Amino acid sequence: MSELMHLPNEIASEDELDWFLAEPSLPLVENINVLKDGLILLGAGGKLGLTLALMSKRAAEKAGLKIPIFAVSRFSNSVQKERFAKFGIETISCDLLDPKNVERLPDVPNVVFMVGYKFGTTGNEPLTWVINAYLPGVVARRYSESRILVFSTGNVYPFVAVESSGADENTPPNPIGEYAQSCLGRERVFQYFCITQRTPTAIIRLNYAVELRYGVLVDIAKAVWDGQPVDLSMPYVNVIWQSDACDWALRAFSLCSVPATILNVTGPEKVSVRAVAEKFGEIFGRTPKFKGREAPTALLSNSTRACQIFGKPRINLEQMVIWIADWIMRGGILHNKPTHFWEREGRF
Repeated sequence: MSELMHLPNEIASEDELDWFLAEPSLPLVENINVLKDGLILLGAGGKLGLTLALMSKRAAEKAGLKIPIFAVSRFSNSVQKERFAKFGIETISCDLLDPKNVERLPDVPNVVFMVGYKFGTTGNEPLTWVINAYLPGVVARRYSESRILVFSTGNVYPFVAVESSGADENTPPNPIGEYAQSCLGRERVFQYFCITQRTPTAIIRLNYAVELRYGVLVDIAKAVWDGQPVDLSMPYVNVIWQSDACDWALRAFSLCSVPATILNVTGPEKVSVRAVAEKFGEIFGRTPKFKGREAPTALLSNSTRACQIFGKPRINLEQMVIWIADWIMRGGILHNKPTHFWEREGRF
């Protein structure tokens, strides 16, 4: 079982948030030597990149190790690079769509692949498939001698009955829409090279990571705070605090195998969109508005296997709601990138 984190009453700033999100668990510290020969994070400019990089660094330091860590992204925004530099993480600016650039990346035995294209995919389907399904083959060939941890999504699953316990790792994929289809393509390409090259691989189906600046709970809270209707089309969701998602992912390197291991990463409970909106309304002193019809099915993942391996997440739903509500009431910085969790047609 994972130990409890020291929980602050409030998280006052972005720097404090970034540091707190990157707090490694004791089991990660105890097993970080798995990554002792180096770690490279491809697509590190996304939402999880800094947390993964800094968490790895802090876990290594607590274990008395110095692990080479490289954060790779286009880093078209200099502010992104500065955030990594602030915490002593080495960055590499790279357009990964150019195979020559991928070939020039350093040889590293442990690779995290978190490159993905979701929002804006509708109307831009060719680029979606190139990033989500072609690029994995380029990376798999380049790092054939490494272990590869692949971030995927629960969107590859079909909708399931809301009364069910969610789709587990044995549920056959049935993705809705081209984004989700291309994500299954990503998985299949890595699975192919895993088998043909004997490259140990683990595929993490994440659904959904949450912190104070973005995520499903932030979308719901902001709608309630702003007096906007909360869409009930997707009546239930899964969420997991970003620290726990990243901690589990790094610990999942020990699960890399041939054929590839597949693991759902999310919280253990189904979250009622209506109920959590009403909770935010109670905290804010505002009556939430709703729109849409609550369907009998939803995109839900079953994380029983991950919880058996890693223990339950350190941060529970109630704590997430309290922190997010406080952050919004204090005017905390938001990414303002809606998750579109309510989307049922796969159009992003």
